[in-house]
Amino acid sequence: MSSAHASPSAPLSPAAPRTVVHKFGGTSVADASRYRHVAQLLLARAESRQVTVVSAMKGVTDALIDMAGQAAAGRPEWRELWHETRARHRGAAVALLGEHAGALIEWLDRQFEQLGEILAALAVIGELPREVLDRVQGLGEVYSAQLLGEHLRALGEPCAVLDAREVLVVNRGELGVDVDWGVSAERLAQWRQAQPHARVVATGFVARDRAGRVTTLGRNGSDYSGAIFAALFEADELHIWTDVDGVLSADPRVVPEAVQLETLSYDEACELAYFGAKVVHPQTMSPAIERGLPIIIRNTFQPEHPGTRISASSHVGGPIKGLTLSPNLSILNLEGTGLIGVPGTAERVFAALRNARVSVVMISQGSSEHSICCVVREEESARAQEALLLAFTHELAVGQVQRVQLTSGVSVLAAVGDGMAGQPGVAARLFESLGRAQVNILAIAQGSSERNISVAIDSAHATRALRAAHAGFWLSPQTFAVGVIGPGNVGAALLEQLGAAQPQLLAKANLDLRVRAIASRSRMCLAERTLDGDWRAAFAGAREATDLDRFTAHLLDANLPHAVIIDCSGSADVADRYADWLAAGIHVVTPNKQAGAGPLGRYRAIQQAAAGSGARFRYEATVGAGLPVITTLRDLVDTGDRVTSIEGIFSGTLAWLFNKYDGALPFSELVAQAKAMGYTEPDPRDDLSGIDVARKLVILAREAGRELSLEDVAVESLVPDALREGGIDAFMAGLPEVDALFARRLAEARERGNVLRYVAQLPPDSAPSVGLVEVPADHAFANLHLTDNIVQFTTGRYCQNPLVVQGPGAGPEVTAAGVFADLLRVAVGEGTRL
Repeated sequence: MSSAHASPSAPLSPAAPRTVVHKFGGTSVADASRYRHVAQLLLARAESRQVTVVSAMKGVTDALIDMAGQAAAGRPEWRELWHETRARHRGAAVALLGEHAGALIEWLDRQFEQLGEILAALAVIGELPREVLDRVQGLGEVYSAQLLGEHLRALGEPCAVLDAREVLVVNRGELGVDVDWGVSAERLAQWRQAQPHARVVATGFVARDRAGRVTTLGRNGSDYSGAIFAALFEADELHIWTDVDGVLSADPRVVPEAVQLETLSYDEACELAYFGAKVVHPQTMSPAIERGLPIIIRNTFQPEHPGTRISASSHVGGPIKGLTLSPNLSILNLEGTGLIGVPGTAERVFAALRNARVSVVMISQGSSEHSICCVVREEESARAQEALLLAFTHELAVGQVQRVQLTSGVSVLAAVGDGMAGQPGVAARLFESLGRAQVNILAIAQGSSERNISVAIDSAHATRALRAAHAGFWLSPQTFAVGVIGPGNVGAALLEQLGAAQPQLLAKANLDLRVRAIASRSRMCLAERTLDGDWRAAFAGAREATDLDRFTAHLLDANLPHAVIIDCSGSADVADRYADWLAAGIHVVTPNKQAGAGPLGRYRAIQQAAAGSGARFRYEATVGAGLPVITTLRDLVDTGDRVTSIEGIFSGTLAWLFNKYDGALPFSELVAQAKAMGYTEPDPRDDLSGIDVARKLVILAREAGRELSLEDVAVESLVPDALREGGIDAFMAGLPEVDALFARRLAEARERGNVLRYVAQLPPDSAPSVGLVEVPADHAFANLHLTDNIVQFTTGRYCQNPLVVQGPGAGPEVTAAGVFADLLRVAVGEGTRL
């Protein structure tokens, strides 16, 4: 190899043999078993020329730095750490070579004796010069390369071990390490003349400067060494082996649903790496970018996995490839009227920060020029603020600059992808996802390349923000933390329906509904992730007393993008909490009529809370169970129609009773039958009183725009005054006393060709009412099927022929289905594609 080939951008010769450089991190060579695995992995590959760059064994670099620091501080503990580290390497040598390990152990002993002398000298001088630290902290790679090289030789594979300190020459500058390509190439060519092996094991991380002093390439230096040697050896590919399958769309510790990316462009990889994604360092990519060298990120522990390929271009797919979260930041904001239209303000800001040696992570300035803000690392934020206060002392004194404000506890969320360039709506989708998750944006930045949108947010909301954005771009499921209150008939049916539908929703709609909490009146069950499987058994074993504050906090603590509480309780006390839940961004879905028909003040507070936070309040099942009654009415009103009257039969129980009541059986006996069949509430008076029907009428009236209260409805109760108090058995025993009354009313209706029906009425010009009325035998209300509900809307558009909604309106399964449908409407509103 000659100096003519020194540039990393030198083109590949078509006739050149296939050369691949492999780089293995510390986890890949953590012990003897991992060295064996790496060796077998390398030997299994059919490559004409193979260069392997290795890191130190996992934890060794930190141990070397630690023992150097202890020695310089005069602490004798360094000797124990030195013995442990030497024993670890000697043990690996014996495990790899067995009875043939003698020469390698002698070599290691000499290396550690030299290290011991250096550390003893540090203990004497009492300080740790940078040159000495560089020499010490890079020794782990030297030991590691020798271990792997000797193991390959023991397997019968000719192999040369390259100490990078013999060939690699670098210079440190303000922008990092700069490789002297010409000198390094010449030295490598000389080394290759003596070591022409097709298989080479090289040390990562270490090099020499132009003065011949040992130095390092800094953190991530082993990856950089891999890229440097890939350029110097004119490799066709660089494989970086680590402990993950490749580059993921997000940090899997925060977003367990993160997906592995098949391809990335160099630009995408650089953007992701800058904001902390577990991807190759941008500095590592510079030799590859110049030369167009593909980098493949692979998993040592799953070598059959193809990994992620980083090259000049990538398969675009969606607009966003990945999202990253950079924590521990602060926002520094310079604000003042004196900044408007004044040239050089930004220059002064950044010059002051440069002089204070503060790195700027993100910059944002509005076109008004009234303020300029930048994001800096939290540990540098106080120094940065002091630097700006000093730089703008005069302007602050005369009022041209009003403040230099520092906001701590900030994270930056970055969305990265080549596909967003020229693609309308990407920023809108990001901001919509964050808004739905109740995440406030503090600052925004986007470059003209349109490859990265960065937003600064409160760190307290960072996890939820990342999950929401990840789901918003359909990189992972839309995930909801679901809490169910009231696991009675309807609640239990709903939980069964959720469990049965969840696999299909996840597979087809990418919707993940996680039931994390169930509460009854007396106890509750809170799940760490979700109540999968037999929820009944889990709830039966719950011992924690119901505490709705803790119940709510548990849903929010999951940091999932969305939370929804489903109230199947029928409790007014639970309904009192709706406004607070909605204000906190928690969606509420309920068949509980207490909120929709309760006090007007509470109803208004609920509506205002939902409007203010954007959280959704859905209550379709409060009227007509699973029938689309409220949805139909809402569509009429939203499209500008005017509702003049509403009439209907809203009780499945009362519908059944009067559909069956033909005089053949006494009314009291029909009530007993309905109770036995489960059509009534446990206490039939709850149905016969008409209050439940009146509540439904109030809900519809309010939906139609009339501010009605329950007290405004004239209610005819079918419960005799004498039987309103007392137990259920006493009521059932005394009910036959009304049979004669009902028989007489039925006979009178028949004489007029009518039938009896219990009807709710909201007329245009008179008081609303619910009660027993006569309707003609050919009326729609007279020809219902058993428990059917029916609602008739007369409107400006439907004035001659009213709009009718009819169907089954009772039963836990039907009601639960209506609640489930509302839950899915909430999910669609949050971006789910059903």
